[in-house]
Amino acid sequence: MKNFVRLRINDVRMVKRLFAAVLQKAMGTITHVATQDPVAALTFDDGPHPRYTPRILQILEKHQARATFFMVGEAAQKQQELVRLVAQAGHAIGNHSWDHPSLSSICGRDRRRQINDCANATAPYGQRLFRPPWGHQSIASRLDALRLGYQVVTWNVVAEDWLDHDADHMAKRLMGAITPGSIVLLHEAIYRSRFAVPQYDRESMLEALNTVLTRLGDRFRFITVPDILRHGRPVLRNWYRTN
Repeated sequence: MKNFVRLRINDVRMVKRLFAAVLQKAMGTITHVATQDPVAALTFDDGPHPRYTPRILQILEKHQARATFFMVGEAAQKQQELVRLVAQAGHAIGNHSWDHPSLSSICGRDRRRQINDCANATAPYGQRLFRPPWGHQSIASRLDALRLGYQVVTWNVVAEDWLDHDADHMAKRLMGAITPGSIVLLHEAIYRSRFAVPQYDRESMLEALNTVLTRLGDRFRFITVPDILRHGRPVLRNWYRTN
């Protein structure tokens, strides 16, 4: 009897592991890419911004780097010329919702409207890449993105540029964490903050970005998310964060 119970317990555990693996393969969120190639992807959230986006483009062009801009639809609609300039410079444009709510806190109909409205604001340049605001995602919101045909892309390296860190701190943090296949989270603006004192000023981030590209430019090529996905196997994670 004990052996039977033990067998049944092992069967249940095996089924759970199998289900988790299937769920991750079907609904996993891309955090980085498994590759030996010396490539990494810089991503910028919450733009476009009339002051900071042009300066980011200048820095990227100076270092012959390409990046992915996860734009907020409401901002993109107001800055259509910047949307065009980002795309024409060879960068990728992804979807970061219409006005940056936590998608796990709103209903499915509103979630799908958030994604579709952003897509309309970034058309015809936006790609089927989605980044949930604040990284908040539930199984239901992941299903909505899947239903609309989007790959969900988060990150595995952060500068924490939404906090009051100086450029040297951010640059050292990034240079110590970037490895082949990394997807790096940065912000060209802070559209909506959950912190009491958000760091809206992007000057330190811009300085850190230039430092990182200067010091790592001979070791890595910085490319778009669509390009880095062609360099190896996307690493998928069951990424469900609600707060």
